[in-house]
Amino acid sequence: MNTEGLSETEVLEAEPTVTVVPDPATLEPVAPPVVAETVVAPAINVDDSALYIHRELSQMQFNIRVLEQALDESYPLLERLKFLLIFSSNLDEFFEIRVAGLKKQIAFAREQAGADGLLPHQALARISEQVHVQVARQYSILNDILLPELAKHDVRFIRRRYWTPKIKAWVRRFFRDEIAPIITPIGLDPTHPFPLLVNKSLNFVVELEGMDAFGRDSGLAIIPAPRSLPRIIRLPEDVGGAGDNYVFLSSMIHAHADDLFPGMKVKGCYQFRLTRNADLSVDAEDVEDLARALRGELFSRRYGDAVRLEVVDTCPAQLSDYLLKQFGLAESELYKVSGPVNLTRLFSVTGLASHPELQNPPFTPTIPKLLQKKENLFGVLAKLDVLLLHPFESFTPVIDLLRQAAKDPNVLAIKQTLYRSGANSEIVDALVEAARNGKEVTAVIELRARFDEESNLQLASRLQQAGAVVIYGVVGFKTHAKMMLILRREDGELRRYAHLGTGNYHAGNARLYTDYSLLTADVALCEDLHKLFNQLIGMGKTLRMKKLLHAPFTLKKNLLEMINREAAQAAEGKPAQIMAKVNSLTDAKVIRALYKASQAGVKIDLVVRGMCCLRPGVPGVSHNIQVRSIIGRFLEHSRIYYFLNGGDEKLFLSSADWMERNLDMRVETCFPVEGKRLVQRVKKELELYLADNTQAWTLQADGSYQRQAPSGNQNPRNAQAMLLERLCTPVINSH
Repeated sequence: MNTEGLSETEVLEAEPTVTVVPDPATLEPVAPPVVAETVVAPAINVDDSALYIHRELSQMQFNIRVLEQALDESYPLLERLKFLLIFSSNLDEFFEIRVAGLKKQIAFAREQAGADGLLPHQALARISEQVHVQVARQYSILNDILLPELAKHDVRFIRRRYWTPKIKAWVRRFFRDEIAPIITPIGLDPTHPFPLLVNKSLNFVVELEGMDAFGRDSGLAIIPAPRSLPRIIRLPEDVGGAGDNYVFLSSMIHAHADDLFPGMKVKGCYQFRLTRNADLSVDAEDVEDLARALRGELFSRRYGDAVRLEVVDTCPAQLSDYLLKQFGLAESELYKVSGPVNLTRLFSVTGLASHPELQNPPFTPTIPKLLQKKENLFGVLAKLDVLLLHPFESFTPVIDLLRQAAKDPNVLAIKQTLYRSGANSEIVDALVEAARNGKEVTAVIELRARFDEESNLQLASRLQQAGAVVIYGVVGFKTHAKMMLILRREDGELRRYAHLGTGNYHAGNARLYTDYSLLTADVALCEDLHKLFNQLIGMGKTLRMKKLLHAPFTLKKNLLEMINREAAQAAEGKPAQIMAKVNSLTDAKVIRALYKASQAGVKIDLVVRGMCCLRPGVPGVSHNIQVRSIIGRFLEHSRIYYFLNGGDEKLFLSSADWMERNLDMRVETCFPVEGKRLVQRVKKELELYLADNTQAWTLQADGSYQRQAPSGNQNPRNAQAMLLERLCTPVINSH
């Protein structure tokens, strides 16, 4: 927060819901809301499947937008490479979860169409077509643009055909000493069937000629690359020359495959990678110990059903066909690539210390002056709420509050949800310290946070060993809410302090994701949190809340009511407006309500980073709806809901996206932003995103996205860059 111009006394004497960061006067002015256009047209059925976009196809469009950033020359070169690698990582998860889910429906003859009417086999056909095109583009961008540009800056990935005699000699020694001893080549014959390969592991299929010592001549072998070895190896400067020079592990294995089959001739060696279904299928209702069942399921994730095969494009058709048969895959599930099949391993070079000029300039998130050097944050929060916008403002105050609570003799209890915090984070350190100091520490840990299950199991064990009470949430409902409650004795009375957020309790993510944190001692809101924790930890009927909306009970109902209220205002000819920022919009009921509000004349502006099943700009239905996606340096993760509400503005922050799983099948929180100044602050920040014309992509009615660019005399507007400039301190490197 920026408190320039105000003394600390002025800040502390402000009304409880006032924030002073930043002053709305410094933000861009926007026109007051007006009644949107009302189109008189024949009644259109908002249930028509043509009005909905398939969620997986929409997710693929998001991945394409990420890939497009690799072509954006406004980013430093290594950041462009990072976007290309994020595309790879996203695509891996897309196949492991999304594609695997569609294939599972087909396998069990349970094909179900969503609101868009597309059946799984139809969606898979379209996905295959799109992914083949985009993967070809990805490798073209890598080979024809990024790698040549990196070479100009002395960052080289040296292919075998360019190895000098000195490099060849060094590689031979490295292969002999570091690779060959731990490689286990597998010859294929009746007693050595095709091996069970780990999900996403690097492997090679080898074509052989000749007989081995036992007279076997199957002609085929598999080489699994050791998972313990890095996929790219830096050459010593006296070998590779000046700069940063690398060779791929796959190139080393290709070059010396002959050494692994003495006396036989290697006719060909081709890398491949198999992607498997990685979605866990623990039925919490059928197990007595969820943690134990999850540990067993984590092992099986590595060997789920095959969903994709990647092979190097030099692999002969008969070998790729052979692999497809082994994995039970169709030709449409084969992806031939012009380069390494495991690009995500290149992440290790995107933070090269030798090339800071090829990376985004560093910055220091600010800490509000009223929170700096404060030994007693409770005293500050007792007087006013504090709102932080990460990563522009530091996550440190959240950690400091918990640290102070752990040491404070007046703190009696701490309750907290943990979704993706990491077992060794500062947040967990503070909870462990609190438990050891005799505080009543209760942690509600969501073990099933996808791909963080193993870390969360370790986290649970660590907290239990420290004496904390660990709860695994509610059967059938993931606990996705981000909330912390601290109980403190003050002057003989008990007082509660809370943190509510849109993101995770993960300091690393708080540097990469945009999220809001609210630190508060608001009596009603803290009482609501107390009720919600009791509901999660104990048992009982749903308790009435004063301020907090929570899924799966009141959030969706209230959200629909607020949308319908705007529609009623517009129908009466009054100003009506909805603005929202979420990660995904897929819930059909919410979309239908938005369509009806648009038809009534409500002006609706949405920032939806990823999946969006709503079609904007359809005459007579969504002509008053605009949808944009912001793809930039930081991952947009905050959720904001704004309603004009007849002039009595309502603004909420939430952990929940507008998806069925969030609104119906998860424990989520949605909390109000109160106080005129605080509401205006968040509203202005949301409007920055709606005015972005450099990193914004607008969704078209056909499901495609168009990138925005300044037109006419418009100045470039980059919401993330503007927030960085206004809220952060740049790091100046001294020489």
